[in-house]
Amino acid sequence: MLIVSMLSMIIFFFSNILMLISFFLSKKSNMDREKCSPFECGFDPKSSARIPFSLHFFLITVIFLIFDVEIALIFPMISTFKFTNLIFWTFTSMIFLTILLLGIYHEWNQNMLNWTN
Repeated sequence: MLIVSMLSMIIFFFSNILMLISFFLSKKSNMDREKCSPFECGFDPKSSARIPFSLHFFLITVIFLIFDVEIALIFPMISTFKFTNLIFWTFTSMIFLTILLLGIYHEWNQNMLNWTN
């Protein structure tokens, strides 16, 4: 047990010494102009890179990703139809589809599915 603890202490100190050496020898520049500027295919950007994006477009993409994952969860349900109890399969699939329909109804009520305002 003493050997394991001594070996772990040696490894700990050796790794800390290596991290300190790499920290002092690195050529890190905090305010480099090229690193702070936005990258646009190797050229300087023609306009501001900090333009605001459409929040509505972001919400539509999040809704799409959520329903895309839910579609991916529906596909295994189809393949398990042959191997499970019909009543249990119907009950679980109806609960899952009801939750999906309630979610899309809620988004429709909140006018999240309208692309133009």
